[in-house]
Amino acid sequence: MLDRTDFALWKQRIRLYCQGKESEMNILKSIDEGSFQMGTVREPLAEGTEGAPHLGPERPRAYSDLSPEEKDRYNADIRVTNILLQGLPKEIYTLINHYTDAKDIWDNVKMLLEGLELTKEDRESQLYDDFKHFRQHRRETIHDYYVWFAKLINDMRNIKMAMSKMQLNSKFVNNMLPEWGKFVTAVKLNRGLRDSNYDQLYAYLKQHETHANENKMMLDRFSQHTVDPLAL
Repeated sequence: MLDRTDFALWKQRIRLYCQGKESEMNILKSIDEGSFQMGTVREPLAEGTEGAPHLGPERPRAYSDLSPEEKDRYNADIRVTNILLQGLPKEIYTLINHYTDAKDIWDNVKMLLEGLELTKEDRESQLYDDFKHFRQHRRETIHDYYVWFAKLINDMRNIKMAMSKMQLNSKFVNNMLPEWGKFVTAVKLNRGLRDSNYDQLYAYLKQHETHANENKMMLDRFSQHTVDPLAL
């Protein structure tokens, strides 16, 4: 889905997606040059006295008039228009859904969003803040936690923000919920945080999810039976 702050990344993804499709050259040509122009044709009516055909009135060409190569180009126009429109959020789609030309869609999305993109410095500041406050939330599975963390790190790498493996690994394991405490300690002792990456740490911890869930149930029961002395 297109993010208002990630037009450049969206543009790259769209082009990469199109490159893997049949007739990719025609698809990209539709974006860069505009739709195929059908043009007109004059059909011969009869042969003249000197062998030259008499041509009928000019008419717009129909799909059946096209050569196989031209049909591929025409079909690519339709396909890429659908690709572009389906990749837009609702608020942008409603502004440009009347366009049927892929190049018009592309140019108008660029015009709408180019002025709204964050500067690299703003984006970097935002991501640093997200990294600083990143933690596992209550009822969030380790898989969801890992996916969100991986997305954050990927966003940081996309704008060339560099962090050491130690920083990333420490952030990942030190901000998990309490039920993971003994498993985090074990992973630090057995695997270390310098040589592993957070993907490997996730894979190791994921194996202990059942036991972590049991720990969570015990912690929840303990907290429910703890008497608050101020309530007496």
